[in-house]
Amino acid sequence: MEVWPVSIEKLKNGEYLFILFNDESSFKISAELLRVECPSADVQGHGGPKIIVKNKKNVLINKIEEVGNYAIRIIFSDNHSSGIFSWNLLYDYGKHQKKYIESYYNSLQLN
Repeated sequence: MEVWPVSIEKLKNGEYLFILFNDESSFKISAELLRVECPSADVQGHGGPKIIVKNKKNVLINKIEEVGNYAIRIIFSDNHSSGIFSWNLLYDYGKHQKKYIESYYNSLQLN
């Protein structure tokens, strides 16, 4: 089944992104998770190893921009704005956010 958002909004002054999808699932995803897992090349490693982005616990979502009818761009309070978040990616982040954030915190402890 193809998913797309019915509603997208910032919560708590940009601490969270709330998304309601067409399959009636909804997710509240932290700005920190979205920032450290951003699909931009400078986070994902330009084809090399993924970059561990540190000190983003207090980052906020400043703005959300639509990209066609398939994604959004998020402008964060640290001025990062190069990631394009597709509906499927946001759905995956929402559904598996506990796994992603635990993996991120584990990688911080290793570095």
